[in-house]
Amino acid sequence: MREAAFVKQNKDKWLKFESVLVNNAEISPDELSSLYIEITDHLSYAQTFYPNSQTLNYLNGLASNAHQKIYKTKKEKKGRLISFWVREFPLAFYEYQKELLISFLIAVLFTAIGAYSSATDGAFVRSILGDGYVNMTLENISKDDPMAVYKKMEETNMFLGITINNIRVALNCFILGIMFGIGTVYMLMRNFIMLGSFQYFFYDKGLLWESARTIWIHGTIEISAIIIAGCAGLVVGNSILFPKTYTRLTSFVRGTKAGLKIIVSTIPFFIIAGFLEGFVTRHTEMPDWLAILIISGSLALIIFYYIIYPIQLNNKLKNEY
Repeated sequence: MREAAFVKQNKDKWLKFESVLVNNAEISPDELSSLYIEITDHLSYAQTFYPNSQTLNYLNGLASNAHQKIYKTKKEKKGRLISFWVREFPLAFYEYQKELLISFLIAVLFTAIGAYSSATDGAFVRSILGDGYVNMTLENISKDDPMAVYKKMEETNMFLGITINNIRVALNCFILGIMFGIGTVYMLMRNFIMLGSFQYFFYDKGLLWESARTIWIHGTIEISAIIIAGCAGLVVGNSILFPKTYTRLTSFVRGTKAGLKIIVSTIPFFIIAGFLEGFVTRHTEMPDWLAILIISGSLALIIFYYIIYPIQLNNKLKNEY
């Protein structure tokens, strides 16, 4: 649909809504909330099909004013939390597929660098993983239990510790985006060079499959969520470097809000990954088919929620207008 036709079709609704906000007309919170949802749908559509337009700027201002009015006068509904993950976030995340792809490619690059460096420099693995971890793992390998590290800590403590640490890493990826995205790239570099070194270490010992089918039970979601956190940091960095039609400050505020929503979206996935690492990964005796089922199911969940589902929602929205 052309922008002029889109404006003509919805102009009356926008003006009515603007009148309610400006004149503080009496309206029930539920009705105001319904109008707000419709306006945000229009905003998402405009972000996709009319970027850098006056229509987008107008709807963005209207939605911002509406948000302030709603949440000053109305308590959060129980369904608001569900709505965030089911509709609000996926619609908004469609706009950041490019940053997600870049974060993924950065992760692949540094993983390859970590593996190559380990293959060409015998001391590299120890410099990255530490002598303590390498010596412990070599001892476990000699005892025919190379994945014993996942069995040493009590389940609940391991679950909590891993989950908190992963969320901390994700927050660092996001916050360091303020350094024009360079800080985020640095965090991705640290984590994925370590991943490449880690996997090469087991490959060099003839244990690539044994390590992969164990580690990726929790690592599929964990590593994917870190890549998504990298996307959040890149969104912040891009908002500073490329403000488009906004002032740099306005662009930065918008980018920070968007990045924070991306980070919030990863929290349930980090909890799932922590649970798997604390309670499931330790069962190295599980059959290969079950490990493969968990890994493939985890990968499908991530791909669906962060790639396929946002595209489906936006295509549906496109067809509605």
